[in-house]
Amino acid sequence: MVISDNYAYIKKKIDEIANASSRNPDDISIIAISKTFPPDVVQNAIDHGITLLGENKIQEARSKIPALTGNFSVHLVGHLQSNKAKYAVQLFDCIHSIDKFSTAEKLNEEVLKAGRTMDILVQVNTSGELSKFGVSPDETEALCRQIFPLENLSLRGLMTIGPNTDNQDSIRQAFRQLRELRDEINSNTEMKLKDLSMGMSSDFQIAVEEGATMVRIGSSIFGTRSYT
Repeated sequence: MVISDNYAYIKKKIDEIANASSRNPDDISIIAISKTFPPDVVQNAIDHGITLLGENKIQEARSKIPALTGNFSVHLVGHLQSNKAKYAVQLFDCIHSIDKFSTAEKLNEEVLKAGRTMDILVQVNTSGELSKFGVSPDETEALCRQIFPLENLSLRGLMTIGPNTDNQDSIRQAFRQLRELRDEINSNTEMKLKDLSMGMSSDFQIAVEEGATMVRIGSSIFGTRSYT
């Protein structure tokens, strides 16, 4: 199957799951994760109508994104360090991985210098795995309260990465916790967070059932990655 066929298949599956869950499929965006794939492969995806892309690393994005043409936007889904904020502002339309106020502050400064605003999500570690970035669930509301007043950032919601397990109950609980955190923050504050970025190729079905508004799909669209 070619990339566009893979994308169409994922879209069909998401539509089916959303309808079965009494959700509007139009509320769910597919972010095609293009990390490790060269510009010609990504350009082919853009040329076939895939316009929402995701990248993990600033360095790779800096060499890839300027080579692309057409109507597309790119989200940063990997970890952002404060010292890379100025590059992130130049490259991305949304950042999913804010987990420290200091990073948000630096990003806010760089966005102001660029004369624009930036959509962001707060990354939450709902799995408790030490290998994953993200603020702890208990500290999420406090971080959101700190970030929300920053004038050049638009806090849209929360992001998480599912646990590294085949146990579907554990995966579901991690995604459900993110949704419940968002709803609790909205109930306790003036924030109206909407987005939940959760679910990848292996677990997007559960994520959609639990309320994902953004799913991050890489290998099921682009194929097996080579990390050499």
